[in-house]
Amino acid sequence: MDNGLINKDLILREKLALQRTHLANQSTFLSFIRTSLYFLVAGLSVNNILDLKYGKALEILFLAISFSLVTIGMFNYFVQSKKIHNSEIHVGHFKDDYLKDKNG
Repeated sequence: MDNGLINKDLILREKLALQRTHLANQSTFLSFIRTSLYFLVAGLSVNNILDLKYGKALEILFLAISFSLVTIGMFNYFVQSKKIHNSEIHVGHFKDDYLKDKNG
């Protein structure tokens, strides 16, 4: 059954899985940004819409949450991106190791 050829379906599946992982990482980052923008808008408008005793403190709280979400999202994106890149290297080495074993 082993005819000495690389299982191209396996390599293709791994490449597609890595692409899906890239897209999921980007989607998660955009979700962090979207949520951060919601808090930013809430922070900027809470004083104008509602007449609260502690409106300024609430505005600062929302802006701090917004900034924190952007920071956490960026950190998460770059950490996961590095892990994904390391996985790509592993897939490439798998292919190289397979070719080395077959060619001598």
